[in-house]
Amino acid sequence: MTVPASIQHFPFSAVVGADGPDGPDPMALALILTTIAPDVGGVLVRGEKGTAKSTIVRALAAVLPPVDGGPVPLVELPIGATEDRVTGSINLQSALSEGRAEYEPGLLAKAHRGILYVDEVNLLHDHLVDLLLDAAAMGRATVERDGVSMTHDARFVLVGTMNPEEGELRPQLLDRFGLTVEVAAPRDPALRAEVVRRRMAYDADPDGFAARYADAEDALRQRISSAQKLVGSVRLTDAALFKIAEVCAAFDVDGLRADIVTARAALAHAAWSDRSQVTLDDIRVAARLALPHRRRRKPFDAPGLDEDLLDQVLGEDELPPEPDGPDDGGPDDGGGSDGGPDDDGGSDDAGTSYESEAGDHDPYDATRDAEPPQLPDAGTSYEPEAGDHDPYDATRDAEPPQLPDPGTSSETGSGDHRSYDVAASAGATYRTRLLTVQGVGMGTAGRRSRARTSSGRRVGAAAPDRLGGQGGSIHLTETIRAAARHQQARGRTGGRLLLQAADLRVAVREGRESNLVLFCVDASGSMAARRRMEQVKTAVLSLLLDAYQRRDKVGLITFRGAHAQLALPPTHSVDAAAQRLEELPSGGRTPLAEGLLEAAHLLAVERTRDPQRRPLLVVVTDGRATSGPDAVARSRLAAALLAETGVSSVVVDCESGPMRMGLAATLAEHLGADHVPIAEVSAEVLVDVTRRAA
Repeated sequence: MTVPASIQHFPFSAVVGADGPDGPDPMALALILTTIAPDVGGVLVRGEKGTAKSTIVRALAAVLPPVDGGPVPLVELPIGATEDRVTGSINLQSALSEGRAEYEPGLLAKAHRGILYVDEVNLLHDHLVDLLLDAAAMGRATVERDGVSMTHDARFVLVGTMNPEEGELRPQLLDRFGLTVEVAAPRDPALRAEVVRRRMAYDADPDGFAARYADAEDALRQRISSAQKLVGSVRLTDAALFKIAEVCAAFDVDGLRADIVTARAALAHAAWSDRSQVTLDDIRVAARLALPHRRRRKPFDAPGLDEDLLDQVLGEDELPPEPDGPDDGGPDDGGGSDGGPDDDGGSDDAGTSYESEAGDHDPYDATRDAEPPQLPDAGTSYEPEAGDHDPYDATRDAEPPQLPDPGTSSETGSGDHRSYDVAASAGATYRTRLLTVQGVGMGTAGRRSRARTSSGRRVGAAAPDRLGGQGGSIHLTETIRAAARHQQARGRTGGRLLLQAADLRVAVREGRESNLVLFCVDASGSMAARRRMEQVKTAVLSLLLDAYQRRDKVGLITFRGAHAQLALPPTHSVDAAAQRLEELPSGGRTPLAEGLLEAAHLLAVERTRDPQRRPLLVVVTDGRATSGPDAVARSRLAAALLAETGVSSVVVDCESGPMRMGLAATLAEHLGADHVPIAEVSAEVLVDVTRRAA
């Protein structure tokens, strides 16, 4: 939607941090730089809830110089927007009433020369995010749909905000954002009090509050306008360009987007600082905003930047001055705002850890010895501090887990059965076989199970009320066909087609949906034998990686001792699930029935909360049940209870060795689940088995 200009937003300069004595904080500065030089490629703001992400973005339009004598348009893209709403499509009223194919502009056209804001961009479907980034990079949008073929200008500043706890952006999309910053609520009580003071003053009198900051807003607007005029003449010397290349090479980033974005951001910062030539300070600021996310090598890696390495590469000596007069080997052949060759019209980046403490180690070097990270609070995503060890890389050197001293250790179990808690580490992940929910659903578009979705291949047409509220594009042919049979009854003798609302038909498409993948993991003492827990964690971590790639929601239940525990409520943050799994200890008896009942309770709650999202229960166990009276019988009753709910289930059998009891296979029968030996979770193993059978 387009935000009306009459709404009095919270002033940009009133946001605590945007008016700091040392200049704007990283979030405010990144937004300013991308408005000075839109070819930087947009900004992604990552941070916990309640950190003024949306507030400062909505305030940005008010401090930008006017466009054609009017305010800069601010267009907000809702999460539920469809592709035709974003790009535009045929005007249905003109097509049906007048027989003319007329293009109706979408949100990209409305955002031209303005700001396109996407809150919770990580929850937007991947293909829409890709579409937005393409348009922002090229400055135009191409529409090829519903008989419309056209290209229109779409030059805008793209700003996305997200809470990492709700799930990450895929690395390919993360890489295409120009600048990215990580924000967190201040821990200083004085700053927190000032935030509350300003917010309450604004709520009490928005107009009066805005008037108090009018002078600061005008000054900021003038400075941005001056920087926009200056940026085209700022010089990027060969020495500065070489230094940028050195920095990007030192951080081992992929591709050349990082170099291009850093150069453009450095030019914008120089213009913002009223300098005619890029300095080391400009490069330093640009690198902090443009490089951290490109350090993310794997989905579970956390972005970060080693400040010591940055200081080492930049050095302490200033860049040499630009030589005067013509020079055949001139150091600035194509400086200015170009910032280097534009290979695809745009460049992107998404750093999430803006600063590192001096002396920290590279958090992405998985070959060094390090202490494992501490388990974070439930419900938060794992963001390692600089220097933390990567808990997901199995190539690191590590001491094998040691049993604690009997006098000081934590013991679980009852009676004579006594075992010590041990937290095993996962091995290297692998590509898993595809686990799906049976039938055809109607959930959110994803990459796992068959479903009726807004995208995918067209398999028919239906009246809108038959799709359960799920929208779709107009199926013009079927709409006309539905109306044609009623023309005589409606009194049509010639001219245009007589249509009614009941004639409308929308396309029914079949694609893939995302699911809730609930892991129910046996962490009892029997799982600690023969390196079994390491194998279990590797398998579950591989399945988590698969869930990440398929855009699933995940949850984690563990059971050991006498109880089951909800280790992680359903969330889009697969990183958080991976961290809970990494720190999961094993030991004690096996309360299998309690684990299954906890899963049944959680699935019932989620079915009420999100009825369209179908669950997939993955039980990881060897099938033993040893805790409480009649443990085996109770576990089979719990399995039958789950089976009655119709939930699709998979039992990953962790039993190994030459002598096997087959308890997990029996559990799968009572659960109505697929039985998968843990050795066959890997897709490569499944292919080998199939080839041998053939």
